[in-house]
Amino acid sequence: MKLIVSWVAFMWSSLAVAGGPFGIDHRVTYDNDGIVQRDVQLAVEYLSVAAVIGGSLWLGGEDRLGRTYWKAFDAITLGAVSSTVLKEATTRSRPTQNDDPNLWFQGKGHYSFPSGEVTAVTASVTPFMLEYGPENPSVYALAILPLYDAVARVKVHGHWQSDVIAGAALGFGTGYLAHQQDNPFILLALPKGFEVGFRKRF
Repeated sequence: MKLIVSWVAFMWSSLAVAGGPFGIDHRVTYDNDGIVQRDVQLAVEYLSVAAVIGGSLWLGGEDRLGRTYWKAFDAITLGAVSSTVLKEATTRSRPTQNDDPNLWFQGKGHYSFPSGEVTAVTASVTPFMLEYGPENPSVYALAILPLYDAVARVKVHGHWQSDVIAGAALGFGTGYLAHQQDNPFILLALPKGFEVGFRKRF
């Protein structure tokens, strides 16, 4: 709850500052300590992606949970490709590179928009929330992960506010698209053995 209140206050304070595509972008006070430090951010991202890949390979795609893992795998992959294309197309400067949020098309090395990490973390949890949330609302608590990552990325000056909003939207979008499919794309492209999963081989 404290994280949600912090996020609301954080975004509300941004509304008074003009900058970026939504008029909310500005550099906040730098903070790389405690729960928002960079190592924790990376751990959240890597563990989220690893849990999805590991769960997919272990469970296979024969049951509901296994298929949901594979759909999350699809979402992460599509999100990674989409965010990379957008970064290359927009080449926006990061807050660490400049204090002006309106610098776009700056060339190689300027890859702020959108946040690829927030995209990945959001994509990893969205299929689970869509699949299981309506019958078990506690699953929606997974939204804390991308919410945390969005706040943390801005605090360490890795991204502008609009970058993390766009990353969350992109991650949700890819997660929604993956969830809507009857069969996961990546699973269909792999040899039939992956449908069974490693758990049945041991």
